[in-house]
Amino acid sequence: MSVLVGKKAPSFKAKAVVDGQIVEEFSLDQYLGKQYVVLFFYPKDFTFVCPTELHAFQKHLADFQERNVAVVGCSTDTEFSHLAWTQVVKNAGGIKGVTYPLVADTNKTISSNYDVLVGQWTLDENDNLAADGELIAYRGLFLIDREGVVQHQVVNNLPLGRSVTEVLRMVDALQHFENHGEVCPMDWHKGEDAMKPTFAGVSSYLSSN
Repeated sequence: MSVLVGKKAPSFKAKAVVDGQIVEEFSLDQYLGKQYVVLFFYPKDFTFVCPTELHAFQKHLADFQERNVAVVGCSTDTEFSHLAWTQVVKNAGGIKGVTYPLVADTNKTISSNYDVLVGQWTLDENDNLAADGELIAYRGLFLIDREGVVQHQVVNNLPLGRSVTEVLRMVDALQHFENHGEVCPMDWHKGEDAMKPTFAGVSSYLSSN
């Protein structure tokens, strides 16, 4: 599993569903220099754990917006599957009401570049693709700063849902560090005391941002 922290987030252009509409060329590049991004991958539309996460991000969307963070979901389903799912009500297993972008990684390249793609695949002598099981995404999540650099990542196996409040905590910690130059200890929350750093890596980061 690749560690992308400290590196530029892989760029992509793909179809997406945004607030009930299909967008032909969606890219994270639109946020560069303007907003932070929480990019999260989920395994599959019309499943069980996934809608609980998608609804949770929607419930807290205003909290992310207050922090100047764009929330973007991504799975290996098609844009048509995403669109259909957004039209199904919550109590029927749907995600109606989700307005943030849902990227369609139909050719699996985005999941592969972020190293969250589940499954094994090979090319035979005729360049035919052979896959061992479905090719879907782990529950990967990447916090990307305004310069397009990954500052936090977490990858869960398929049965394990994530915590949106923990994602917000990590956003707060990153922004506190950027604004005050203080590092945040374990279980730090916004408004609590942080610590003055004494190591050179922090100074180097601050000087470049």
